Amino acid sequence: MSKLDLRKELRKYYSAKKKPEVIEVPPGKFLMVLGRGAPGGEAYQEALQALYGFAYTLKFKCKAEGRDYTVMALEGQWWWDDKSIFTLDDAPPREEWNWNSMMRVPDFITQQMLDEVRPELREKRGKGVDLVKLETFHEGLCAQIMHRGPYSEEGPTVKMLHEFIWDNDYKFRGRHHEIYLSDPRRSKPENIKTIIRQQIE
Repeated sequence: MSKLDLRKELRKYYSAKKKPEVIEVPPGKFLMVLGRGAPGGEAYQEALQALYGFAYTLKFKCKAEGRDYTVMALEGQWWWDDKSIFTLDDAPPREEWNWNSMMRVPDFITQQMLDEVRPELREKRGKGVDLVKLETFHEGLCAQIMHRGPYSEEGPTVKMLHEFIWDNDYKFRGRHHEIYLSDPRRSKPENIKTIIRQQIE
């Protein structure tokens, strides 16, 4: 059985340099779950459990049908009710953060597939799975940079990216986007790699 290696096929969009760069990101299908609350809080953890539940259940369903593929990295968009805020220095309390947790899936994943596995997942993981949806997301023109180190130390990296955007006469649009390339449970804090991305125009 051949295996679709999404990480290899989409490597250009799941890698970044230590210095800011501009990239054009094509549309793709994503499992998504919207929520509100502190990163790592109860609502956030429940959302991730539902998201990973769908990601692996769909993978094994497809594998049984002869279409195996790699599960992609967790991604997250973060924003606040005040759309003028773009930096952590001005951010409200963490309990007021909005997020969209997401994972890219192959284009052959359909809404019907989600509907078929949702009842089984609901029994195993609770009603949180009802929040997971399948959407096409077209990020388009973005600026991005690689952050290496703990999530709590992203500030200087984000600042560097924002200064690059301003210095090159781009404007912000969309939401702050992070792609988590490392498993924090298995990586030393100083080795955690995260792509920081911002839509621009």
